[in-house]
Amino acid sequence: MVPGTRLVVLGKQGAGKGTQAVRLARHYAVPHVSTGDIFRAAVRSGSEFGKKAREFMDAGELVPDDVVVGVVQERLSQNDARLRGFILDGFPRTVFQAEALDELLPNGGVELVIDLEVPTEVVLKRLASRRVCVECGTNYSIEKPPSDPEKCDVCGGKVVQREDDTVSAIRRRLELYEEQTAPLIAWYMRKDKLVTVDGIGDPDKVTARLIRAIDLRLRRGADA
Repeated sequence: MVPGTRLVVLGKQGAGKGTQAVRLARHYAVPHVSTGDIFRAAVRSGSEFGKKAREFMDAGELVPDDVVVGVVQERLSQNDARLRGFILDGFPRTVFQAEALDELLPNGGVELVIDLEVPTEVVLKRLASRRVCVECGTNYSIEKPPSDPEKCDVCGGKVVQREDDTVSAIRRRLELYEEQTAPLIAWYMRKDKLVTVDGIGDPDKVTARLIRAIDLRLRRGADA
């Protein structure tokens, strides 16, 4: 992947896109830009924005477009993302946001969009069992907990079930995804920027699958 390449990872909540985006960012040596991390940091800080964001997140609602676009614009204007490229996780979620992203970025917007495909029933099971560190955001599950069930192996922070991982909030998020985010797939497909990758299976195998798909598509684009 050449310097300055800009990628987006799409997928339902619980599809594993956050985990895979971190791995891809490490592999390609580019920043991982996660709107979820930005929102959670704001919630912990108790800022005015954090309080507003928390109301939406706790209810399983999406944060309004104008707020999200402003936060993303500020992050992408920083030198690391501007010069080295980035992997976006959690944005865009709507066609409006995708159009706004194209306006923010020079030279035709992002180069590639990955749709990490995982069936809804698998996502429901994953999210209902998910646990997360309140300090660093590391994800665990009931099946794969930290060494101490209440303490993060990475930073020692408290491990909890997120308030927006209740069954009712999960179902609401998935409904919102179908209503607002799923149309992005068709939008990016029309722009010939979409690649769909199977997100089921061992995380290492999913990562390898993603890298193969990305490298193949970017080489094809370079040869065009």
